[in-house]
Amino acid sequence: MSAVLVLILRLALSICLYAFLGWALFTLWRGLQQQGLALALRKAPALDLAIQHGQGGTTRRTFQQTELTFGRDPACDLVLNDDAISARHVRLSFHHGQWWVEDLGSTNGTRLNQSALATPTVLATGDQIECGHTAVIVSIGASADPSPTTRL
Repeated sequence: MSAVLVLILRLALSICLYAFLGWALFTLWRGLQQQGLALALRKAPALDLAIQHGQGGTTRRTFQQTELTFGRDPACDLVLNDDAISARHVRLSFHHGQWWVEDLGSTNGTRLNQSALATPTVLATGDQIECGHTAVIVSIGASADPSPTTRL
């Protein structure tokens, strides 16, 4: 009789262990699902750009997407008609919770706040991106900090 009792106890213990394992995996899966949903709902702040053309005119454009390119190519998000600008000149992208600017190997280079842009750099409200004879002043979302990025 004791052998039957030991067998029943072993089966009960196995069932409890598998039930606990199932509950733990379900809890982890549900947590990952909620975290993924929270990340999907988090949006990049709007990017408001004041474009100062070499001819003296200024236009404003607002973008909601997480990546945009400047250049003369009609496929760019912001088409700039300036002979000193490459077809795909510069890219702005939102990742790691910040807007970044990156030169795309342009012929004449890109300047950020009067300094040559050599590596991808974090943008802040008030930063000025210079491409050829065109300057673009960046405003991020509803940021109240008007101080541009400074090189240390």
